[in-house]
Amino acid sequence: MKIITLLGSPRSQGNSCTIARRFQATAAALGAEIKSFELNRLTYRGCQGCYACKQGQENCILNDDLTEVLAAVAEADVLLLATPVYYGDMTAQLKGFMDRTYSYLKADYLTNPSPSRLSPKKLVFVITQGHPDETLFADIFPRYDAFLKWLGFGESHLLRVCGVGPSMDALPETTLLQADDLARQLVGGKNNLLAF
Repeated sequence: MKIITLLGSPRSQGNSCTIARRFQATAAALGAEIKSFELNRLTYRGCQGCYACKQGQENCILNDDLTEVLAAVAEADVLLLATPVYYGDMTAQLKGFMDRTYSYLKADYLTNPSPSRLSPKKLVFVITQGHPDETLFADIFPRYDAFLKWLGFGESHLLRVCGVGPSMDALPETTLLQADDLARQLVGGKNNLLAF
């Protein structure tokens, strides 16, 4: 099983990264192949609205650090997206990737019953926020999950923790155990190992 992780936080040791790395460690111990991209360390632009990916080209025409990321996601079985909440949404780093996933849609995606160029995949979405009120920013996951389902991510899982931040308490151990459990659920065992 191939798992690609996209770390959207600009803080390498932040809470969302910690949860994602815990999931990765457990999945790797079960035999999954893991590859991780820390988006804040990459140089890339957002979607340019050029429509090249709909006019004879089947991938994003931009050639930057996100080119490798988009190719890796296309080959993955599981995509893990990790982000803190910034100004009521995912970080700009992760949003830039999300916009570029437009290139995964076929030219006739608006009318095609199978609009995606991707094979079916599973999604893990890790979201952390400083505000303890779980009703705030609860729209982030369902909003992006709807787009990702359009791209072929039929099975999706949310790991969300509220009331944590750089000056707050450490992550609850229950959150890390949830990451372990989800990795075990998705990977299952060493018989899922595939060459990366």
